[in-house]
Amino acid sequence: MPPPRTLVPRLDGHPLVTDPTPPQPVARTADVPSFVESPALPHARSEPGTAEHPPVHPTTGEGLNGGMRETDRLRFVGSATRRIARGIDVDEIVIGLCRASVPAFSDAILVYLLNPMPVGDEMLVSPLVLKLRRTDRIPEQLAFGNTRAPDTADPSGSLLPLLAGATSLVEVRGNGPLAEVMRGVRPLFTESQVPRAALRELTGATVIPEDRRAIIAPLRGRRRVIGVAVFLRPPEREAFEQEDLQVAAQLATHSALGVDKAMLYGREASIADELQRTMLPDDLPAPTGVRLASRYLPAAQSARVGGDWYDAIPLPGSRVALVVGDVMGHSTTSAAIMGQLRTTVQTLAGLDLPPQEVLHHLDEQAQRLGTDRMATCLYAVYDPVAHRITAANAGHPPPVLLHVDGSTELVELPPNAPIGVGGVDFETVEFDAPAGATLLLYTDGLVESRTRDVWTGVQHLREKLADISGLTRPDAALPLEPLCDEILDIVGPGDRDDDIALLAARFEGIAPERVAFRRLDPRAESVREARKLVRESLERWELAELEDSVELLVSEVVTNAVRYAERPVTVRLLRTDVLRCEVGDDVPQLPRLRQAGPADEGGRGLYLVQRLARKWGATRLSTGKLVWFEMAPPAPAG
Repeated sequence: MPPPRTLVPRLDGHPLVTDPTPPQPVARTADVPSFVESPALPHARSEPGTAEHPPVHPTTGEGLNGGMRETDRLRFVGSATRRIARGIDVDEIVIGLCRASVPAFSDAILVYLLNPMPVGDEMLVSPLVLKLRRTDRIPEQLAFGNTRAPDTADPSGSLLPLLAGATSLVEVRGNGPLAEVMRGVRPLFTESQVPRAALRELTGATVIPEDRRAIIAPLRGRRRVIGVAVFLRPPEREAFEQEDLQVAAQLATHSALGVDKAMLYGREASIADELQRTMLPDDLPAPTGVRLASRYLPAAQSARVGGDWYDAIPLPGSRVALVVGDVMGHSTTSAAIMGQLRTTVQTLAGLDLPPQEVLHHLDEQAQRLGTDRMATCLYAVYDPVAHRITAANAGHPPPVLLHVDGSTELVELPPNAPIGVGGVDFETVEFDAPAGATLLLYTDGLVESRTRDVWTGVQHLREKLADISGLTRPDAALPLEPLCDEILDIVGPGDRDDDIALLAARFEGIAPERVAFRRLDPRAESVREARKLVRESLERWELAELEDSVELLVSEVVTNAVRYAERPVTVRLLRTDVLRCEVGDDVPQLPRLRQAGPADEGGRGLYLVQRLARKWGATRLSTGKLVWFEMAPPAPAG
C-alpha cells in the first residue's frame, strides 16, 4: 500500500498535494536515430551523494537557493508551465520558457531546436542540426572570454559558457557527447565529462565552469528529442541543487510538448489556408459590360480558413454569373466542402441552366456529401444587352444595389431554405441593372456579429455606402477597389466573428446601338442574309476594314448551323472593345476542329475561324449550342 500523501498549505490557503515517493528514473531512449549504431559513451548522469546536497524539507524550507521552500519550487513550476502553455506558435513558446526561467530560476538561458523542425511523424533530416532560437537576458560579463566573472577568486576563471557569441547552428555528431546527452533525455549538471563536452560542443566554449552553474536539458517532444535548453547561473548566485534538475525537466518537457503541438497546429493551419486560397479564384474574369472586384477576409489569423466563397463565371451570350456562398463551419472540412460546391456551381453554370435549377442541383450535391452539409448561396446572372439580372437565393443575405446618385436599394429576393435541406423549390426574381449601378454580394460575416443582427448590419452597410457616395461627384462613382476597402471598414477587428467574402459588380452594359441581331430560317438562303447583316453593321460601326474577314467567318459558321438545324438560327453582333459574333442553333453537338483531307468537301470552316479570329469557342446551351468568335478592331491611324 503506498504511503499517504502530504497536504502542504499554499499561500492562497488551499492545500497543495505532493507525493513523497521519489521520482522514477527516466529510461534512456535512443531518440536520435542516427546515433543508435554508435558505440556507447560513458554515462552522462551526475549523481552526487546525499550528504553534499541534502533534500529540502517541506516544512522547514531549507535547501534551494538559500531558503526557497519546496512549496515555492512547486508554485514556480506551476506558474512557469502555465506561462509556457499560453504560447500558440513556436516563438511564443520559446519566449515563454525564457521569461519564465529568467531570472527566477536561472540568470541566462540558451534554447536550441532542430533545424529543420520535424512535424508529427516526419523523418529526421541527417545530419541533425540544432539552431539557436533564443538567448535571454545575457549580461556582458556572462559572455565567454578570457575575463573572469566578477567576484571570482578562481584564477582559472570559473566562467560560464560562450553566450553572446554562441554558434547559431550546431551539427550533432552521431558519436559525440551532445548526441549522448540527447539520448539520455534527462537534464544534467555539467560536472562530469560527457555533459561538459556536450556543452562545449553546443556552445563552442573552451572553458566550462566546474561547479553546478549550468544545466543542459534535452527537449523531448511526443516522439523524439527536438532540441536542448541550457540554464545558467553566475558565480555570485547560489549554484543549482539536485532538486533543480526536476524543475529543469518539467520546464523542458512542457516546452517540448508545446513546440510539438505548435508545429502540428502550424502545419494544419498552413494546409487549411492553402486549401482555402486555392479554392478561391485567383483572378476575376473581365466579361463584357461589367467590372468586378472582390475581397476575402478570414475570421482571424489563428483561424484563417472558412467556408465562404465567391465566383464570377462567363456565360454564353456575353452574360456573367455572379455567385457568393457560405458553408457552415470554420475548418478544413468546411473549406473542402466549399471547394466541392464551387466546382459544382461552375459545372452547372457551364450548362447554362437558370438560377433556380443551379441551386436545385447544388442542393442535391450537398445532400450527397452528407446530411449535415449546410450552406447558403446566391446565384445571379447579368445580361449586359438586356440590362437585366436574374437571381435566386438559398438562405443568403440579400444583395444591395448602389445607384449612381448614391441611393441604395435592398434587392428583395425570396430567402428560400439553405443548400442541403432538400426538397426545396427555389424561386427566381428578375430586376433591372441600370448602367453605372453597383451590385454588392456578400456573406453574413460582413453584416452580422455578436453585437448586431443581420438586418441591423445591412442597414449599417447601406448607410456606409451612402457616406462613400457623398465623397464623389454626383455623376461619378467611386472606383471598385477603393469601394471594397471602404466597405470592409464597417467591420472592426473586435466585431469580426466570421470570415467575409465580398463581390462587387459595376454594370456598364452594352448600348442597343452596339447590338445587331437577326433570326434566320434553317435554309441555305439564310447565309446571304447573315452576310448582309454583317456588311450593314460594320458600316454603321465604321469597321469596314473587317468586313471581308467577318463576312467569310459568319458564312462558314451559319452554313454549318443551317445545314443541321431544325429551328431558326440566331445571329448576333456585339460592338464593344472587340467585335463579337454569336451564332446559335438547336443542335447540341459541339463542333470540333479537324484537319480536312484534300478530297473532303467540308471541315475547313473552323480552321478558318481559328486562323482569322482573335478568340473563338463553342458552348452547349439548354436549347442547343452557341458558336462565337471575336475580332480585334483595327488600330487607329497614326
